[in-house]
Amino acid sequence: MNIKATGLIAVGTVAMILSGCSDNETTEDANLGEQLEYTITGIEPGAGITGQAREMLNTYDNLEGWELQESSTGGMMTELDQAIQNEEPIVVTGWTPHWMFERYDLKMLEDPELAFGEGDDIHTIAREGLEEDMPEAYAILDAFEWSVEEMQVVIDEGQDIEMEEAAADWVEENQDQVDGWLEGVDPVDGQPIDIISVPWDSERASSNVIRLALEQHGFDVTVTNVDPSILFQAVGNGEADASVAPWLPNTHGAFMDEYGESIVDLGPNAEGTMNALVVPTYMEIDSIEDLPASE
Repeated sequence: MNIKATGLIAVGTVAMILSGCSDNETTEDANLGEQLEYTITGIEPGAGITGQAREMLNTYDNLEGWELQESSTGGMMTELDQAIQNEEPIVVTGWTPHWMFERYDLKMLEDPELAFGEGDDIHTIAREGLEEDMPEAYAILDAFEWSVEEMQVVIDEGQDIEMEEAAADWVEENQDQVDGWLEGVDPVDGQPIDIISVPWDSERASSNVIRLALEQHGFDVTVTNVDPSILFQAVGNGEADASVAPWLPNTHGAFMDEYGESIVDLGPNAEGTMNALVVPTYMEIDSIEDLPASE
């Protein structure tokens, strides 16, 4: 979508020094802050990126007085879509891979203080004892690896059809790669396995792809989507067998710190994800530091 800037930030007759602005704060910046109501639009309270965004508010001096509006991923996307349709300013918590970057002209704001870290990899984790109890499943999970670009293909297709169908299309088109994950592993006959995930499109994509791979080898797979904190608790307590959803070391690092002693980390299954504050490209800011202070 090609969206052109239309001068959202008023100058001219309203270009006066606003109450509460510092000497070096421009009226344009102040108007931007007021239009945004000094609010960043976020997602679920339990999401790792939400915790990072809360810490970010304390990291940047210019964000004193700003608030994080916690809602849901769907709610955030609705507000983003409405703002873009009206060419209004908005700042959201966003991440890649995500279909929003395919559908809209967006940019990630620079984060010089690294409040969101330097990026994550998506890891596979398992409960203690899974390798002994289910060696075939453990071997397949350990071998599972694909790229963020491949994940994005499933995510994009999953906006127009069911994610399960999009994952099945990818597996069919990439059976040789799936066969590599299954190579040398003895098939099973209906052995149940519980895969736990989160309701993000990226993780819905990966969970359905690994589900299909495990099912090809004879497993009876259940995929359950939960809040990230519950995901780590379930794997740590042995209530779930494995997950291919954790973003580490940053996004879900706090949960791994809490439950990691009872979790087996099999390493990355996809590399190169990123969290950030995201804005439409028509907004003339490039860094978190460009957001105007509220006082």
